Amino acid sequence: RGAVGTMLIQSGTLRTGDIVVAGAAWGKVRALVADNGARVEEAGPSEPVELLGLNQAPSAGDEFTVVDSEGRAREIVEYRQRKERDRINTPVAKSLDQLMSQLKEGERKEVPVLVKADVQGSSEAIIAALEKMGTDEVAVRVLHAGVGGVTESDVTLCSASDAPILAFNVRANAPARQMAERDQVEIRYYNVIYDLVDDIKAVMEGMLAPTLRETFLGNAEILQVFNITKTGRVAGCRISEGMAKRSAKVRLIRDSVVIHEGTLSTLRRFKDEVKEVHAGQECGMAFENYQDIQVGDVIEIYEVETIARTLDA
Repeated sequence: RGAVGTMLIQSGTLRTGDIVVAGAAWGKVRALVADNGARVEEAGPSEPVELLGLNQAPSAGDEFTVVDSEGRAREIVEYRQRKERDRINTPVAKSLDQLMSQLKEGERKEVPVLVKADVQGSSEAIIAALEKMGTDEVAVRVLHAGVGGVTESDVTLCSASDAPILAFNVRANAPARQMAERDQVEIRYYNVIYDLVDDIKAVMEGMLAPTLRETFLGNAEILQVFNITKTGRVAGCRISEGMAKRSAKVRLIRDSVVIHEGTLSTLRRFKDEVKEVHAGQECGMAFENYQDIQVGDVIEIYEVETIARTLDA
């Protein structure tokens, strides 16, 4: 039987012989099997069927779509595989202050600290305030909390853990200061608990993954394709909706399927490089490091804003 996918038709009609894409799988429908075990030639909305003919088993939850050719199916799958490789190979950013341990993906990040205070009550109040800020994504890990001045043993513990020492109404003795300077352990002095908490809160918020907000700018339809020396393939377009911006991101859409995401290498109006082109106007566009463009393709123009998150949000 080969690879089999169980599909629930949401709209339209799926027929034997159709070319389909489902996640990273694709193929020509060799057979459709209804839930009663009978083979059928087609299936309509809300009908579950087993589909035979895919090159590999799709993943649960993958959406499938019918395309017009095997070449188009391969193109879509290659684009999706390229996006997944890029996602896997993207390095995880480290904290600017290097005050955290980056754990395995999916686990909580931690800010290790050592607390020294003048009295036990201050120490307990600081620890309670720090622990209260913890979320599912990031939390404070108190390596040690004690009363009295900062000592060499405090510095040794923090040196091994890449942690700062939070000193509240106390100071480090001379040997501890020298060791901290040598081992590059930061000692932060405070006399107001809120200042201490605000500093650590800022570090924790810097470890939260930012929110990405996408804003649609416009659509352009490709009317002609030109081969230009040194530039490569350039799309002659008309802005059908909104506007195009040279600095924005773009998606190339063919038959309602996204086949490329990237940036523009040029945006021209007549012979001039321009920053913006508005609805109803014609222009020339070329993609950065991408040449597969065709008449009838749609270019979607959009911007992505990175929004820093807070622990309160």
